[in-house]
Formats: sequence, C-alpha cells, structure tokens
Amino acid sequence: MTKAHKATSHEAFLLHRKLTVEGLGESQWEDFIHELNHHPCVDFAERKPGNRLMVTYDGTHWSTDELLDLIAGYGGLLASGWWTRRKLAWYRFTDDNVRANANHEPFCCSKIPPMKRK
Repeated sequence: MTKAHKATSHEAFLLHRKLTVEGLGESQWEDFIHELNHHPCVDFAERKPGNRLMVTYDGTHWSTDELLDLIAGYGGLLASGWWTRRKLAWYRFTDDNVRANANHEPFCCSKIPPMKRK
C-alpha cells in the first residue's frame, strides 16, 4: 500500500533525506518533528532510533540548506565527519538538479531538436 502525499507536494520532485542530529532534547525533538510535519513543503518527517532524522520534502520549494537552518534554529547540530559532509554535498547537488529540472520546458519529441548553425 502506498502512502498518500500532501496535496502541496509534487510527487515527482520529492526528495528523501537522512541526517543524524545531535544536541536536541526529547521535547525539542517533538516540537521539531511537529513543525516539520506541518510545514507546507515537507511531505513527511520522523525520528528514528539513534537521533536519525528522516525527511521527505518537495525539492521545487525547499532545500537542504533550509532544513539545516531549521535544525540550527532548534539548537541541533549535524554529526560531524567525512560521510556527513559528503552526503550534504550530494544533497545540495540533487536539490539544484531537481530545481533545474522543474523549471525546464522540454520540446516536443516529434520535432527535430534545435541545431547549431555553422
């Protein structure tokens, strides 16, 4: 059975993010997850064991950097290390890619693609 997505989310542009967040207490986690789940661009957010944050959001309207700003606003920090930096770089790249693809207007498949003149 598939999960129903929010009406404000573009299903083709949903991005899944998994981050380890440190420095949040139990009540801060509850408030943070509640705010994320009520954010119009976030499709779903939950906390997994080991302080792992699982977030699915619409990449056309939200980004990893905005998620990180929200985490910092609650006083949380990401786990430091090479792998976290690598994941964040990949997440930022895919954010930019999704935003570019959402704005791209394809040409008709039965037309000849535009060609350069010499």
